[in-house]
Amino acid sequence: MTGILPSQHLKRMIAAGEIAGSPAITEAQIQPASLDLRLGHTAWRVRASFLAGKGRSVAERLAEFEMHKVDLSEGAVLEKGCVYVVPLMESLALPDRIAAMANAKSSTGRLDLLTRLITDEGTEFDRIPAGYTGPLYAEICPRSFSVLVRPGMRLNQIRFRDGQATLSDTALKALHAETPLVDVAAVIEQGLGFSVDLSPGPDRLVGYRAKPHTGVIDLDRIGQYDPREFWEPVRTDAHQIILDPGAFYILVSREAVTIPPDYAAEMAPYLAMVGEFRVHYAGFFDPGFGYAEAGGSGSRGVLEVRCHEAPFVLEHGQVVGRLVFETMAERPEMLYGADIASNYQGQGLKLSKHFSTP
Repeated sequence: MTGILPSQHLKRMIAAGEIAGSPAITEAQIQPASLDLRLGHTAWRVRASFLAGKGRSVAERLAEFEMHKVDLSEGAVLEKGCVYVVPLMESLALPDRIAAMANAKSSTGRLDLLTRLITDEGTEFDRIPAGYTGPLYAEICPRSFSVLVRPGMRLNQIRFRDGQATLSDTALKALHAETPLVDVAAVIEQGLGFSVDLSPGPDRLVGYRAKPHTGVIDLDRIGQYDPREFWEPVRTDAHQIILDPGAFYILVSREAVTIPPDYAAEMAPYLAMVGEFRVHYAGFFDPGFGYAEAGGSGSRGVLEVRCHEAPFVLEHGQVVGRLVFETMAERPEMLYGADIASNYQGQGLKLSKHFSTP
């Protein structure tokens, strides 16, 4: 049963104790092809981001880098520009064949809230080797906004894979011919190319840029914040914009993408040297995203873009990322959009769920 493990298999792993939680994992955490992870009760402010490294535990490295402890029990603010490590409520005892990977949830990425998974003896962020047994931690660095967090909040998610599941370009082209994955000409090279939409509408709006000095965002408040207090609109007549160094942008893909029920996808960088910017990408695309029978009929991908050292001209249709497709081990018993409360099915350009409609 090679592939990404679906929701029903995750339930079997939970029952077997291969995925554990304290308190117990809830049904609401289980997604079509992933599991939401919950923050624990304590955060450590640390001097720098780190990986545990071979033969070392996260707890050992915390003793080396911690500055102070933050009790999250009554809610606490994680300050913009600081790095925190938070033990998660979940732990793993993976079978020898099962590896895992993690990524930020969509709303986390759209707030420029850098959230990565670290493990004991880990040498990579967000990657857990087959057979791993031990605790899980989230490293959190708010980049644009300070945020108020509480125990149990779900900022990142984890996927489990049995064996090799990535589709080759040949297989991806065959799948696209059978079930169109995008509504424009497909660029398939080490995955499915994702390009940016900078074609202005009637109001010339093509995106949003984070304001540099704002208030705190309480992550439990949904639809409560006026976007004008946190974002400035990005408008153009020229089918291009100039990215400012250090600035964070919310843009949207030119492609409306469909993820068929037997597949999952992950956003990855297109080319390391494509330009002076990085697509921050909260990167998991679940089975059923944009799928007509799950209420999608093609959904745009929201792009979280940060410019680096020099101003950079971003052009309409420029490829900025790629979707790597993987087969599911089984079709999930639930699909994105149809069977769960999905915030972004059928989306276009859209801020995170915390903001009211602009």
